[in-house]
Amino acid sequence: MAADLARLLLQILQSILLVLPVLLFSVIAHEIAHGLAALRQGDRTALEAGRLSWNPARHIDLYFTILLPLIMLTGSLLAGGRGIVLGGAKPVPVDPRNYRHPRRGDIIVSLAGVATNFVIALACAVLIVATGLLARSVPLLDTTFGILQAMLVIGIQVNAVLIAFNLLPIPPLDGSHVAKYLMPRALAVRYVQFGRYGILVLVLLLSFGEKLLSAWLRPAILFFEWTVGIVSAFILPDTMQWLR
Repeated sequence: MAADLARLLLQILQSILLVLPVLLFSVIAHEIAHGLAALRQGDRTALEAGRLSWNPARHIDLYFTILLPLIMLTGSLLAGGRGIVLGGAKPVPVDPRNYRHPRRGDIIVSLAGVATNFVIALACAVLIVATGLLARSVPLLDTTFGILQAMLVIGIQVNAVLIAFNLLPIPPLDGSHVAKYLMPRALAVRYVQFGRYGILVLVLLLSFGEKLLSAWLRPAILFFEWTVGIVSAFILPDTMQWLR
């Protein structure tokens, strides 16, 4: 019993060291992208709030950045590594009233974050190929590159899931900012008013809506599996021991 507990704790620690740096980088990049897009649209709110920074302390949210990933990571390990790990950063403040073109600006700023996550996922795939080729030339780097590749594989999965999650049409997620423009005005107004309860809905979904959330995230998982399949020939044997 003690040995099993020690093994589980070791797995949790190993997963934290592999997953959380990738997740933290991805969610911070997501929020910075929102702020930069808003700045280009004429809004300086994020800039003046000091949120266009890579300093993690400016972006960390106690629940979404720390507690939620740890809870989901532990649950995933208890389920045999089959779960999904989600997280987020403190939303970057923006003021759509400052956009030169409010409607277009709102859509651009909202989609900037998920576009950034898509670029990160593709970059991870390219780096898997690059490290795999380099390791063939320098076999002594197999162990180091194995750890790096494991983080890159996780990076593809994390960013694919972040894209799908953020496109949920639940305020204040990015998908809601696009969804409201697809509705009749009267319905859109009520939808925006509903946004005050959005965080509560998200917490309930994350706590009790596992099947619904899994169905929504399924295309992201398929994209992850397809992308890893394309670069699988370049994944080192040492990489797989870190992904078990």
